Parts: sequence; structure tokens; C-alpha cells
Amino acid sequence: MKGDRSRSIPDNRLVLIDYGTNLEVLFASLMLGTKGNRESLLNHSRLGDLKSCRCSVRLAHSAVPRTNKAKAAQTGRKGIQLTDELEEVIDRLRRVATCWHLDEKTETYTFDFYISEATREAFSTYWDSPFEFYKSLHKLALLNDLAIPKSSRERVKKDIENRKFASRLAEPQQEEMVFGFEEVRFWHEDAMGGSVDYVSLSDGEHQQALILGAYAMIADRNSLFLLDEPESHFNPKWRVKFVQRLIDMTGTRGNQEMLLTTHAPFVPSDMPREQVMIFSRPRESGIVEVREPPIETFGATFDRILETCFDIRPPNSEIAEDKIEVLLKSDDVELVEAGFNELGPSTGKALLADHLRKLKKKLS
Repeated sequence: MKGDRSRSIPDNRLVLIDYGTNLEVLFASLMLGTKGNRESLLNHSRLGDLKSCRCSVRLAHSAVPRTNKAKAAQTGRKGIQLTDELEEVIDRLRRVATCWHLDEKTETYTFDFYISEATREAFSTYWDSPFEFYKSLHKLALLNDLAIPKSSRERVKKDIENRKFASRLAEPQQEEMVFGFEEVRFWHEDAMGGSVDYVSLSDGEHQQALILGAYAMIADRNSLFLLDEPESHFNPKWRVKFVQRLIDMTGTRGNQEMLLTTHAPFVPSDMPREQVMIFSRPRESGIVEVREPPIETFGATFDRILETCFDIRPPNSEIAEDKIEVLLKSDDVELVEAGFNELGPSTGKALLADHLRKLKKKLS
């Protein structure tokens, strides 16, 4: 780190939480969150409590810039020069770890945690809340940017200057990260079922833990949550229950609001019309338009929301809808009847049944 080592890394009111911070959110929430919130984060995945965790901090490996000998002699660090604040974070992790190890050659700290109520009590000695612990972990994770090659940094800088915002931001490879989690394991829901590794969970399970974990840990302050399609990896059952799960985790909160974008009918069906906005951009004008739904969305069926909010009429896939249209125009009874028998229940099939009845009546 450059500059005054005693200067704390400043906090701000804007927090970006994405998939890259998933384990930091989950670990913080499951270590220091309330018992009710911890259960809410895991029971949808049929998991019990957090069982164990290993994380490491590598300060002097080949991917990061070398420190000159004079500086190393002054600070005692051969690799990355940490601020006093980050030195304190590492010292706290050492104190609360079930066991830890330091490889002096590479300045690699390895921390192992076996989770129990005693472990949580130790963590609460140094961090007041899940969010405070998350910020400590995230500041360590910011050191990973030091492992990004200079050429990649320059490329990103030029892209920003040239307003090429579609370019992907550079990220260090997993094996080059300064800070990271090496293993996270959970107890199975059934105590006799052994443990479950985090990497074996689905993308939907990861995403739900991230969204609910972030919402649970930022509860005691005035906040505006901006959620971009938070349910995109959920299965249908989880999508139906998503808003209710957020409500169940509300608890005692500050003055908070939430802006959520979605392309699915599940969320609007749990919200009153005045809380829903439809954004569209007509091809003719190219200007974004905002309007209220033409119907009451709360309690509306998904097909009605698809029709009125997403302009899908009727709510069939295009292949099936095209086939129904062809059959509705056909006078071949055998062809219509065969097609009718291939279709699942739908409004289109009901129309086809009426068409088939009229054709048979003509022949009788």
C-alpha cells in the first residue's frame, strides 16, 4: 500500500455486491447473523449450519509487485505493504481462527475455522455485526486487484477514456488472488447426512444466498437496495417465494427502500400496482417510456401479467402458438384432431377444441 500505513481505508455509502463477493457475504452473514436469518439463508437448500471454512491471505507470491529491500526492512513485510487497519484485520482472524499457519517464505496466512457457538462468540468480540465483518473481508479482497497485470490495467484505463464501457474489467486468476476462500462446508439438513461443499451448490443456491445474505446484513441503516434481476437463476418455486422470503427477513430495519428489475411475472404478482413500473422503448422513437400496469398486479395470475406487463399474447411459446394458428385455419379434421391431442392444457387448445367440434358438426 502506498502512503501513510496508519490511514484507514475510507468507507463510503455505496456498496457493490456481486457474484465475486458471494462468499464474503455468506460467511459474514452465517457467522454473525441472527439464528433466524441464518436458517432463512440455508433452509431453501436443505442445508444445516455452516460447518467449516478456510481462507488464505498471500502477501508475497509472484503475481504481486515486489517490495524494495529498504521498505521490507522497515515494515517487516517482503510482499504487499498493508495499512495498520488491514494488519489488524489479519491479527483478528488469527485470534478467532480454530487454527492458523504462516508460511514465512511466501507470507501466506492460512486460517481454518470450525464453526460452533464459541467460534461465533469469538467473532462477535471483534466485529459488531455481519456488515462490519463483511467490510473487513472485502477490504482484504480489494488487494486482489494488485495481482492484475499492468497491461490489463492500462487496457481498462484506455477503454474508459475512449468510453468503451462494454469491455470486461480485468480480474485476477483464482490461483493469483491475494485473498480468497479455499473451502466452505455446511452440515447437511439431516445431521446423519454428513457435510456439503459450497462448490456443489447450484448457481441458484449461490444467488439466493447472496441476495438474502446482503439484505439480511444491511439492516440497521438507511439504505436503498438496487437489485438487478435477483431471481434470474432461481427455479420456479423459489421465484414464487422470493418476495415472501425478503419479507420474512425484514426484522428491525432502518428507513429502507428497494428498486428491483425483473423480466419474470412472479415478482409483480406479489406487489400492488402502485409499486410496479413498466419500462419500454418503442422502436419508432427510441425513447424509454414508463407507465403503470393497466391491471392490479397483486394476486394476478402469471398469464395476465405476461399479457399486460410484458406484451406476451397469449402466454404460449412461439412454436406451439404457430402450430395452433395453422390448425385453427385448417379444415382437415384428422389433422386438427391429431394436433389437438399433442397439445397440453392452454387457452389455445380450448379454441382448437371448439374449432374441431364445429368441423365435426359440419360432417355429421
